[in-house]
Amino acid sequence: MAKWGQGDPRWIVEERADGTNVNNWHWTERDATSWSKRKLKEVLEGLVVEGEAGRCEIGDLKHVEGEASCNSRKGKLIFFYEWNLRLSWKGTVKESGEKHKGSVEIPNLSEENEVDDTEINVSKKKGEGDVLKDLMRTEGTTKVREALRDYLKALKTEFTLGMILPTKAPAGQELATERKPSGNTMQDSVTPQSLDMVGVKIPTVRIHMREVFNSPADELYRIFTKKELVQKFSKCPAVIEAEKGGKLQMFEGFVSGEYTELVPSQRLVLKWRCRSWPDEHYATVALNFQDLVTQSELELECKGVPVSHEENTRQCWKKQYFEEIHILLQQSKDSME
Repeated sequence: MAKWGQGDPRWIVEERADGTNVNNWHWTERDATSWSKRKLKEVLEGLVVEGEAGRCEIGDLKHVEGEASCNSRKGKLIFFYEWNLRLSWKGTVKESGEKHKGSVEIPNLSEENEVDDTEINVSKKKGEGDVLKDLMRTEGTTKVREALRDYLKALKTEFTLGMILPTKAPAGQELATERKPSGNTMQDSVTPQSLDMVGVKIPTVRIHMREVFNSPADELYRIFTKKELVQKFSKCPAVIEAEKGGKLQMFEGFVSGEYTELVPSQRLVLKWRCRSWPDEHYATVALNFQDLVTQSELELECKGVPVSHEENTRQCWKKQYFEEIHILLQQSKDSME
């Protein structure tokens, strides 16, 4: 087999003592069932459907049966999933104020069918109120399909973070370009100058992001350093030892590291890695907190991210951290009102 920069790239081997199955060339499999059940609840529960007839809201995921997995073979990801889902819904007729309940059944969500072709059945308990049933069959079905697409997108990005290890980048290759801001993100860019070589011999990039939150900086700082708050936004047990040299473990051990610098309400620096990255390879994450007039800005700089994990790492911070923290802050605000 060739070493880095030599021969057929399919057979590149990192200079590591544990070089077995380097680059996941051989078949590997990761069970996505438990993760998928949590994600399906997240994207489906609470969907609101409104129209001229009234307003409906999807409630609990009453039944979830099936499995999902992701397999890596020859540098390609292959997905298998098959789900039988049943959700409850309730709604109010606009003119009469009558309330009705029903269910939404998805008997076969699988990789064999496109989401648009997936069967979705809407039913309602006996009695009048068919206008709400019709609303759920039209607008409701559209919303459910959008949520299922969100689940599949997350399965192929968030869950697969690190399943394909990097190959050697060609000399002089520019790794990234500026990206336009969206939503609350003020800046989200990687420049060609950010190419580094750190840790094991893999090319890495620097990720730079900014996000504005509806909270003071000291509250936002606590969300990253208090175990109970970390567990609330991550929805998983966590190890949080917020002191210099203290350990960090989140998302069922998928993310780990340690705190290396803590300036209360102002700055955090972490050694940070994903479980699927090459052994002992860490990025350096710096979080800077700044108070604005009625909000706070978080600046993130993540140095040493393996090139092949750049987009997944970005999505991890955006979806699993930033968006979930926004939800936590909103829930806290609602409970106080």
